[in-house]
Amino acid sequence: MAIYLLKKSYQLKDLKEIKFHDLWEEHGIFTTMWIFGRPAKILFFENHLKNLLKSLNVYRIKNKFLKKNILDIINNNLSKKKKYNHLLRIAVNKRIISISLRRRFKPKLNFNLKLVKLKREKPQFKNLKYKKILSYLSNMDNSKSDIALISNEKILETGTSNLLFVKDQKFFTPKKDYYEGNTYKFFRKKIRKISKKDILLKEIKDYDEILLLGSGKGVASVKTINEIKWKRKNLKKFKFLSKYYDAEINKCNSYNFK
Repeated sequence: MAIYLLKKSYQLKDLKEIKFHDLWEEHGIFTTMWIFGRPAKILFFENHLKNLLKSLNVYRIKNKFLKKNILDIINNNLSKKKKYNHLLRIAVNKRIISISLRRRFKPKLNFNLKLVKLKREKPQFKNLKYKKILSYLSNMDNSKSDIALISNEKILETGTSNLLFVKDQKFFTPKKDYYEGNTYKFFRKKIRKISKKDILLKEIKDYDEILLLGSGKGVASVKTINEIKWKRKNLKKFKFLSKYYDAEINKCNSYNFK
């Protein structure tokens, strides 16, 4: 169950605080960032903000002060003195900006994926059409489980993360119908050789490792998919990617309060 430190909403037109709205199922976009340490650091912050604004523009949610307003809300709700290990969510529709902070839990090594027949609406965007996914996740321990979204017998993404598949020391990722998150983009630049292909459910047994990449999970290794009796064969690439990720965490600069 999510443990919230903060939940607030503001009118987009004047930044007046109103009753909290999570905005799920609304026409809009959200982003989730990992905020950690004291003073606070936000991993991949500039990329999160850039992607959020770019997607909002596509969704025709435009305001010349939108970037400034989002930054003002973040600055007014974060503390220079607090030690964080939280997920900072910013959600925006045409009327409201919402901010929330919830505890982040490190994924465990006995991580299980549950298969669910579901494809997100316009999955190339981090839109707010998430009620079905949340109905599954709310009944799970998110430190050791997630759902894998299946469409036409292909695995696309999880409820929270991108997926990387490892076979014979090579990396594979689904061809399409998922959002490319900032953690995934970071590794795509680092690894470079990630082949895109249809990840067919009937071929999952051929993969040695399955990895989750995202703000909430960082890098997580799947141990089991019980429905198809898949089990992890080793942790080689998980350990390899974790070193890159840990190095990036150490390089991350403190958040610049303005």
